[in-house]
Amino acid sequence: MTPTNVYIDGFNLYYGCIRRTPFKWLNLAKLCSQLLPSGYQIHRIRYFTARVSGTPNNPDAPTRQQIYLRALRTLPNVSISYGRFLTTKTMMPLADPPPSGPKFVRVIKTEEKGSDVNFASHLLLDAFRNDASAAFVVSNDSDLLEPIRIVRQQFALKVGLACPHQRPSLVLVPEVDFLRTIREGVLRASQFATTLTDAKGTFSKPSTW
Repeated sequence: MTPTNVYIDGFNLYYGCIRRTPFKWLNLAKLCSQLLPSGYQIHRIRYFTARVSGTPNNPDAPTRQQIYLRALRTLPNVSISYGRFLTTKTMMPLADPPPSGPKFVRVIKTEEKGSDVNFASHLLLDAFRNDASAAFVVSNDSDLLEPIRIVRQQFALKVGLACPHQRPSLVLVPEVDFLRTIREGVLRASQFATTLTDAKGTFSKPSTW
């Protein structure tokens, strides 16, 4: 068996194939076990995300996220690394400004910072430490091209890509050893039980998901 480390871009996964589905209560260990080819065995799963903030339209988002992260912590081989959200007010040009009106508008811009750097850093550090023989990248972010190239060429790791989007990145596909698409059937089969138990007690999937 080939020991494999899995690296999951949480927001790429969420917005790529989970956001508008009933499959948000996702067991990452089950998901990756179904996606990996025969002969590859999960050594560890690294999940990269950032803590969300509530909005007027979605005030309970932070609570639901914390419950989900609690569910992930019940999996013994999963670790969670956090980036951060940066919210600023800035002027942006209108796509179709009226002939006699303003051409710019002030907007609230929210960006996730740090998760991609954390992702690349752990991918490279694990390769340097010879922590596994293969890496399985769950993302479609072309910014990961260089760290993927490095671990394949300099450390001779096999690298697989699981694409959460309908079309995988044309930049990444030539640089990996195998490709998987995350389909609805796999998501459906990879859900946590509705009720879970950890050291703090019993908890359940958020009812509003």
